[in-house]
Amino acid sequence: MPAVEYVQHAGWAEVVLNRPEKRNAIDGDLGRDLAQAVQAAGADTACRLVLLRGAGGAFCSGLDLKAFNAEPPPPWVDEFQSIWRSAHRALFDLPVPLVCALERYAINGGAALALAADLLIVGEQAFLQVGEVQQGMAAPYNMAWLNLRTSENVRAQIALTGRRFSGELLHRLGLAYECVADADVLERSEALCRELADYPEGATRRIKAGMRAHVGMSADQWFDAAFAAAPSAAWLSPSLQKG
Repeated sequence: MPAVEYVQHAGWAEVVLNRPEKRNAIDGDLGRDLAQAVQAAGADTACRLVLLRGAGGAFCSGLDLKAFNAEPPPPWVDEFQSIWRSAHRALFDLPVPLVCALERYAINGGAALALAADLLIVGEQAFLQVGEVQQGMAAPYNMAWLNLRTSENVRAQIALTGRRFSGELLHRLGLAYECVADADVLERSEALCRELADYPEGATRRIKAGMRAHVGMSADQWFDAAFAAAPSAAWLSPSLQKG
């Protein structure tokens, strides 16, 4: 099974993190497959928006530390930084709106994927956590997306405390488009995608282009700025740092 599943619907596409047995934790295969799926959706002129979700009723638990520290090391370990950048680059460059269904949790690296969403739908008891500060780590991808989406006040609450933010609180802070009963997250996300897919051809792409116009940077420039503010290698768990 692919680490990320790509499903086409009438006017929209579904990108599914597909490692439910690992709580959809991030490894090199998931990063590579995610980049390819998002790029495929963006290149499909019939696609008007993308739904990002996790398989098995949960979104993403963050990095798969067991996979990173396995012996012998997986073949993708040395390439992971470039793999993960390609995934975030694809999300940043996606020319159509990104809807995210946040079920149960989005933690650390998983939180960065949820924060990439233009429209985030979250369950009442689900939570998002940018917890790197508790481990003495930087969180450059989370900070890059927070810088794009929110005020400094909200960024401070999310990133400096490292606490879990419930669906209700995410909605109150303006990070979530909608907070619904946990059992309804996926159904509501799919309904929103069907609704927006019925809008006139090209409408969502034009709006998304207008949203990105104010940034004035390429994806790599935007992410490099977040990395430049972080100490070298401090964005990875100490157990993943080499040397």
